[in-house]
Amino acid sequence: MQSLINQLWPGAVRTVKVTGFDGADVLVQLVGPEGEEPEIGRIPRHEASMRRMEHPSELFEVGQEIDAEEIGRWRDGQLHLSARACEIPALRSFLLSLEGGKVIAGTVSEVHNFGVFVHVDGEPDGLCTGFIRVPDLAWGWIDHPSDVVEAGQRITAEVIIAETRSGQVTLSLKALQEDPLTRFADQVGRVLTRPIIKIVPFGVFVQLAPDVVGFLHLSELTDEPVETPDQLVDEGEPITVRVDEVDLQRHRVRLGAAGGAGRI
Repeated sequence: MQSLINQLWPGAVRTVKVTGFDGADVLVQLVGPEGEEPEIGRIPRHEASMRRMEHPSELFEVGQEIDAEEIGRWRDGQLHLSARACEIPALRSFLLSLEGGKVIAGTVSEVHNFGVFVHVDGEPDGLCTGFIRVPDLAWGWIDHPSDVVEAGQRITAEVIIAETRSGQVTLSLKALQEDPLTRFADQVGRVLTRPIIKIVPFGVFVQLAPDVVGFLHLSELTDEPVETPDQLVDEGEPITVRVDEVDLQRHRVRLGAAGGAGRI
């Protein structure tokens, strides 16, 4: 996750001159001191603009100078850039002010099964810059983001990363809450009887404590060959398990069968 975040940090801004088009990509020359051999760069089509278009020639003319953010160099050594990262100066300035770890406030705009959009306080008018992924909403198991937030709700969240190329800031609600596994770490070796909350083809998830879920592999349920765990157990059914491992780094709890394999 951290390596991906590092790739998305804003790069340096360069002034470039449009020299032509290669398919749907924009070819540019980097504008530098006079007498210096200009470097050739490329703006991939998906980095040309946040606006919808059929072709970048609708937005750019040969000879036009624009600002673009450095993305990196591809295998051929050519510099790739993003014009969309500099398209709205007020948006770029706002996003650059949001460092990772900063605590911000905002208002929930929309709630979807894939995540939550948030109007972040101070963002440019007419834009919605905040987004919370489902895993960053809560430490515990949720069926839908609406279990945690609703449209119009005021929230406080921590910035994970602000991306100038997407025009979006990724936020986390659970980062401001204590990880419940830290209170559960001393439970290794304990035998507990708790309800099954989710059955998947390779095992079951068990609700061990508030906001703490453990996983029991199918092989721990029975020694007999079965296709899926629902041939053995039902959601909501209590099951007795042993806490074999609490992994704080990966935030997971591994369970084992208590007293041998088989349905409890």
